[in-house]
Amino acid sequence: MREWSWLRISQLQTDPTDAVIVLGVESEPSGELPGGAAAVMRHKVKAALEEQTSKSTKGGIWVEADGIRAWVQEVVSKPGLDSDERLRVCVSEAFAATQTRKCSRVILLANRLPLDRVRAVLEGWWLSTYRYEVWKSTPSPALPPFVIAVSDEADTVEISLRQTATILESSDWVRDRVNEPGSVLTPQALARSMESLCRNHGLAWRAMDRENLEAEGYQGLVTVGKGSDHPPVMGVASWEPSHNPTATHLVLVGKGVTFDTGGISIKPSEHMWEMKNDMAGAATVLAAAVAIARLNLPVKVSAVVCLAENRPGNASVLPGDIFRAKNGKTIMVDNTDAEGRLILTDGLWMASQLAPTHMVDLATLTGAVVRALGSSMAGVLGTSQELIDLIRAAGGEVGEKFWQLPLEDEYRSKLDDPVADLRNTGGTEAGTITSTLFLREFVPESIPWAHLDIAAPVLTTKSWKYFKEGATGFGLRTLVELAQRMGKQL
Repeated sequence: MREWSWLRISQLQTDPTDAVIVLGVESEPSGELPGGAAAVMRHKVKAALEEQTSKSTKGGIWVEADGIRAWVQEVVSKPGLDSDERLRVCVSEAFAATQTRKCSRVILLANRLPLDRVRAVLEGWWLSTYRYEVWKSTPSPALPPFVIAVSDEADTVEISLRQTATILESSDWVRDRVNEPGSVLTPQALARSMESLCRNHGLAWRAMDRENLEAEGYQGLVTVGKGSDHPPVMGVASWEPSHNPTATHLVLVGKGVTFDTGGISIKPSEHMWEMKNDMAGAATVLAAAVAIARLNLPVKVSAVVCLAENRPGNASVLPGDIFRAKNGKTIMVDNTDAEGRLILTDGLWMASQLAPTHMVDLATLTGAVVRALGSSMAGVLGTSQELIDLIRAAGGEVGEKFWQLPLEDEYRSKLDDPVADLRNTGGTEAGTITSTLFLREFVPESIPWAHLDIAAPVLTTKSWKYFKEGATGFGLRTLVELAQRMGKQL
């Protein structure tokens, strides 16, 4: 359990057992202790920053004076990262450095930073100190409390930081779910966890089991889930601000394959363990809807989650099988490992029935997007340039990168099939584009829609920026920021 708090700089009383952090933001200290008694410390901090900016010293420096010990670290330039991302990274590095010495608290002086950058400080600490140790026999030692010292004039700091913490709590929920083993987090287990989260925070929840799905003609989920002993579930969470009815209805759709073996078209064994992350899209959209509700944003939001397990079995869908999707189109299953788009046929149809003004789906959909864009960003495609631009701007605000790929109509013919209306793969070329063209077949033309292929950055197998190995929660903060921007446009 992590502890954090904030206080005004005039209220701060340090102790010799504390570790103080001062960051150099463009060579200026992020904060300083008040009063003449701290004059020597301020001088030493300034000298330490000058050493780092002149490159005579590489990395942070411990300085001690006036009964205070402080870790001083310049926020250095890092290729491809904006100023807020560099700040988040620096906070994570500085906090880790303080753990080389025993301390009762870690206090970061931020009283010279504007409020938006103080939020980045909390994010850098929070995201970097996340731990998933449910299966550890011996948990790691508890971290010392983290204290952010802010300016006395920062009147709105509590509201701002509490809002940030609300979003980060949702991020933790996503990371916990993605890190959970696939044999434990079955479609039913994930649905129960989602229902509990919704009920606890005032969102309506309804779910359809396999019997309901079959009766209603949602054959995408049924087809993918046939090989597993754990049947599929489709859930819908919804929330609307009662005090401020709005015409904006953001509907989020998430792919939730709790484990993806590839089915009959089985994956190679190397790194298959990572396929427990194939439900990240569903977990992310659900947690984003909860965060939007908890923040009481002036936007109606719904989340449609498509939950299934893709395993080979006696009843598994076979390559060459054909089924009829909810919108009436027939699909030939060319490759059972292209299962995410099959379950999303149901999710996108369900979402379209909720009268959305905007629709966004998240999915760990293709390996092609990883090969095209690498591990540090996600792909975005869709039918509304305005919505795509808004998503990219929202991602940039929170340090999550999205790169737009073209939804090229010339490639639509790759999905043509001689015996069905379309097949679920388009060949080896342009896999991210053809998969999105497939999804577009199930989105009404009248609905502004964007597809986010988040296959790469939702899980990292090594330390990356302020993330340790494991789930990152990528995409959640972008969706909440997107809703905030939509709310401001009203």
